[in-house]
Amino acid sequence: MLSIQNLTYRIAGRTLLDNVSVNIPAGHRVGFVGPNGAGKSTLFKLISGELAADDGAISLIKNSTLGLVRQDFPEDGLSLIDIVLNADTERASLLIEAETTQDIDRIGYIYERLTEINAYEAPSRAAYILAGLGFDEDAQALPITSFSGGWRARVALACVLFSQPNVLLLDEPTNHLDFESMVWLENFLMRYRDTMIIISHDRDILNKTVDHIIHLDNKKLVSYTGTYDQFEKARAEKQMNQQALHEKQSAQKAQMMKFVDRFRASASKARQAQSRLKAIQKMDIVDAVMAERVTAFTFPDPQEIKSPLMRLENVEAGYTVGKPVLRKMNLTINQSDRIALLGANGNGKSTLIKLISDRLPPMGGEVHKSAKLKIGYFAQFQTDELDTALTPFETMKEAMQEPSEVKVRSALFRFGFDKHKADTKVGELSGGEKARLLFCLMSFDAPHILLLDEPTNHLDMDAREALMQALNNYTGAVILVSHDPHLVSCVADELWLVADGGCHPFDGDLDDYRKLVIQQRKQERKEGKASEKRAEKTPVAVDHEKEAARLEALIADIEEQKAGVEHEIATCYAKSNEPKQLKRLEHAADKLCKEQESLETELARVIAQL
Repeated sequence: MLSIQNLTYRIAGRTLLDNVSVNIPAGHRVGFVGPNGAGKSTLFKLISGELAADDGAISLIKNSTLGLVRQDFPEDGLSLIDIVLNADTERASLLIEAETTQDIDRIGYIYERLTEINAYEAPSRAAYILAGLGFDEDAQALPITSFSGGWRARVALACVLFSQPNVLLLDEPTNHLDFESMVWLENFLMRYRDTMIIISHDRDILNKTVDHIIHLDNKKLVSYTGTYDQFEKARAEKQMNQQALHEKQSAQKAQMMKFVDRFRASASKARQAQSRLKAIQKMDIVDAVMAERVTAFTFPDPQEIKSPLMRLENVEAGYTVGKPVLRKMNLTINQSDRIALLGANGNGKSTLIKLISDRLPPMGGEVHKSAKLKIGYFAQFQTDELDTALTPFETMKEAMQEPSEVKVRSALFRFGFDKHKADTKVGELSGGEKARLLFCLMSFDAPHILLLDEPTNHLDMDAREALMQALNNYTGAVILVSHDPHLVSCVADELWLVADGGCHPFDGDLDDYRKLVIQQRKQERKEGKASEKRAEKTPVAVDHEKEAARLEALIADIEEQKAGVEHEIATCYAKSNEPKQLKRLEHAADKLCKEQESLETELARVIAQL
């Protein structure tokens, strides 16, 4: 299906791929792995023709179709469902031709071909894919201009899945997904029967969806048969002798058992303890080798203070008075807690994180916390706020307000920054190194609670393992939002579900939640089909009044969000010492204004048709 022969590629005088060759037969499901910066995404661009090789050749079997996620959406107000439908270029062109051609024979061929490619089932299939990726029926009717970059990435993914290519190329497809959408994607890819090549640092999705691994190592491509875990085991056995691996594995198991022992006798946490035991039982030599390969780092242990660290009593949280996002929350956080937040995007996970981090005041109820409590907060957007002209040393010195060079460098050294890396411009650091700098910034003063919002997006597989070890060795509380099931299952002892306007402990482990999500999606699909049948029996004209009301509600929602952001901006001005936070908030306010302008334009168009 895909053949790469004697391929060499250089960039800025540096060789990324050196005379590499590999053949991928039709129907193979391949995971493409390697450290950040090794050239995985570059190889995808070479396969798609976006880049030209310095030497060698890439060839596809005749009549093959190549599917690659693209972001070049039209800014013409086209709805999400129409954008996805247009991704099937053959169907789109045939439908246009059917409206214009006068050739009777050609018309016959067009309708026959449309039947062959199941063109009339396409709208329901497109809606199903969009729903799986988190867009409800109302969202599918909105123009693409109404959505931010992360949501547009989901639409781009929907387009390539809908187009059903012979060769599907996916580069970190889970980066912009919440856990619920990732579960749907896993099941979709498990059923995909054509050739698939996926770049991912998520070991769970690789274990479930691929049967071969191609490893980019030292500018070469090495093929392995099996899942990601099988690949790591084979590779590990090449690198270290069995006895050394056994010793490392035993030490790591002993460390993890400490966390199990804390809850073994607790009836309320027995299920989580059993989940952790399963993770220990599944450990083999892979984990030890991965820890050996990556630069380890440590979070400083906090001073012990009286528990609970924080207690929420009937708390409400949101951005507009009278319209809370979360209601009647009764939650307790102790210093030994390891909590993962579950729930679809938009349910309020970020609102809860902002509340706990004191970036959002409660709208009602009581928040009790120690006066000595310190909280460290990590969010993925913070990577874009780093000053690329500064070095990590200069960045930390400014944040710590510390005149002692020794103390600043000591803090950086905890996170793997030697003198050379500490004096390198932030703009020249890799994504993983920037993430480590953020970990250092959030924890240099030894916080009692670490709030981590999608901390793994810029980390490769080995760095994720190092983060897991660092969190398990940390003695404070951890509250984690992540779509990485491996990290959640190995770090979290307790799951909280944010849904239906509230937050409460989830009675079960991650596998139970995965089953719940799949069951809910099946039910939604079943209800959607019933709705389609009712619509077929009872044709309904476009209700412009209803559409205008829907757009007005969306505009009102954006105005509420703007009010919340403006409140945060006012708080920043009052503090007068958070220029980076202020810059981010002003950017968010500007983006909301543009979204509101787009919706108001659409509303004017609908009103004109009333």
